Amino acid sequence: MTEPSELQSLVGTEVGVSRWIEVDQARIDAFARITEDEQFIHVDPERARATPFGGTIAHGFLTLSLASAMSYDAVAPLDGVVMGVNYGFDKLRFLAPVPAGSRVRGRFRLLSAEEKAEGRWLLKHELTVEIEGSDKPALIAEWLGMQMIGAGIAS
Repeated sequence: MTEPSELQSLVGTEVGVSRWIEVDQARIDAFARITEDEQFIHVDPERARATPFGGTIAHGFLTLSLASAMSYDAVAPLDGVVMGVNYGFDKLRFLAPVPAGSRVRGRFRLLSAEEKAEGRWLLKHELTVEIEGSDKPALIAEWLGMQMIGAGIAS
């Protein structure tokens, strides 16, 4: 747990790194079905081998969707937090494809922390999703999250 009073001292620092998460073909296929994005570069290994990717790749949005799990692993919640909500992104860039069978992890750096109202903290993290064995990240984003503290927030 992080005390809200400590947040300003953490701005500009790395606050956590998640575990590695495997992005296998089964996960890619399931995401394709759910999102109705079944482009062959994601779901057809035979056809995808003939592309510059050399095989199937994860959807960019699949990689991004793993950010919540990465955050739960890597970023300590604020002390007294009742809930947190996704507030969106200021910037998002997909930099490298994630080949099927790869592992990814998230690296988080706190960019800003602002108390918007009593017990409501808007946190901005730089999220870098790394691909195991690659020098180039899959994506970099500035991710906003609202942390709500206190018993009266959720009632």
